[in-house]
Amino acid sequence: MTYVVTENCIQCKYTDCVDVCPVDCFVEGPNFLAIDPEECIDCTLCVAECPAEAIFAEDDVPEDQLDFIEINAKLAKVWPIISERKDPLPDADSFNGKEGKRELLIEE
Repeated sequence: MTYVVTENCIQCKYTDCVDVCPVDCFVEGPNFLAIDPEECIDCTLCVAECPAEAIFAEDDVPEDQLDFIEINAKLAKVWPIISERKDPLPDADSFNGKEGKRELLIEE
């Protein structure tokens, strides 16, 4: 089992989770973080550190966000690894908790 970053990370991109990851399994895009399922060791450390509560065990991903399992795997193959904490996006706090952000995901 792996962990998955879900919709609430979009437009927030808090990186507190990156600081605690012992294997550098996070990758970074313009407005979202993803977890490389091939690198994740299921340590659970990132879950408690995510201020957006956007990280779930693969088996616990909310049903309406199951596509994020595939999204994380796909983006992990193209985005660079992030191994150090950075500032969140400028409007992160105002986007935290908003619904319907999936269409804002920039996959480039």
